[in-house]
Amino acid sequence: MFALLLALAVAQNEISRRIERARRSLSESSHVNMTSVWLIPAGLLLPAQLVALLSVSLYVNMALRSWSGTRPGQPHRVAANATTASLSACTAGLAMLVSPQISVPAVCLAVAIYFVVNALLTSLGLYLANQANATVEGCLGNMDDNLLELATLCVGGLLVMVLTDEPLLSVLVILPLYVLQRSMLIKRLEELATTDQKTQLLNATTWQDGAQREISRAERDNGSFGAMMIDLDHFKRINDTYGHLAGDDVLKAVAAVVKQETRAHDLVGRFGGEEFVALLPATSKEDAIVTAERIRQRVSELVISTKTNEGAAVDIERQTASIGVAAYPLDGSSIEEVMASADAAVYAAKHGGRNRVVGSVEVALAAA
Repeated sequence: MFALLLALAVAQNEISRRIERARRSLSESSHVNMTSVWLIPAGLLLPAQLVALLSVSLYVNMALRSWSGTRPGQPHRVAANATTASLSACTAGLAMLVSPQISVPAVCLAVAIYFVVNALLTSLGLYLANQANATVEGCLGNMDDNLLELATLCVGGLLVMVLTDEPLLSVLVILPLYVLQRSMLIKRLEELATTDQKTQLLNATTWQDGAQREISRAERDNGSFGAMMIDLDHFKRINDTYGHLAGDDVLKAVAAVVKQETRAHDLVGRFGGEEFVALLPATSKEDAIVTAERIRQRVSELVISTKTNEGAAVDIERQTASIGVAAYPLDGSSIEEVMASADAAVYAAKHGGRNRVVGSVEVALAAA
């Protein structure tokens, strides 16, 4: 049984080696591999010594074959990962205390135990490795990471049942795993192609494409939408005073505020530099102004803890934003005209004293 699991796992690693290497090179934090597919059966069917040997063998194989040339498999990290996987699998084997034989309840319990123990040990290791910058998502992983881990554990649970009845059929597991890894790589590449990596908002091209689709929908349904352009005031001063890394932290904090104050189906993107844009479907200009005012207020209340280029801790506060609001079809019949109107409103807000929302360009310019 040990030889069969090791052979299948190494074969799967070799077949998907390029995909695993690409996924690892593109991952920014935690990286979910396929080892749990083989370690769940090992935890239930093998003694602890062979579970540990299988885990070490798999991680050494991945470090030498899949990870070389990307982010190197540093020995202490490989050892930590292999230890975590071994402990998770051995603990999952305690599910056999529920039933002396392989059964559906025992396998389901083993999957749950493995998932919880692995999550706790991994998050503890990530926290201790970087306590200063540790976050809940950074340690526990995002929803996609956890769903992928659960998916691999479920495949491992099914593999347990196959190994106990028809061991040779276990070779059929390799192709689904290959497709699963490939689909995750494609998803990651799509995210990189459509997302601004600094703020995790839509990039300018993707936002423009989405806005074109929204204006086509509004034309077809005789609908409307609100749009806003958000420009940070005196942002260059932050880069000049504290450095570009501190400026990046400010951009991330403001992006988080804009995302939180808009709806899930709103189009929110980074337009370039210190400018953000948002398109609010089925929203009047008055409601868009209310949303913009909430964003402006929250940005002005931000206290952003960051560091200068020299490493000195600093809190950046009293950052303000000038926001221009426009609407379709009130301010234009195309997305270019609507955003030109919003841009003109930002210009009026700047001349009107900054840190304000402008929705009527003519009135604002007259007041200025």
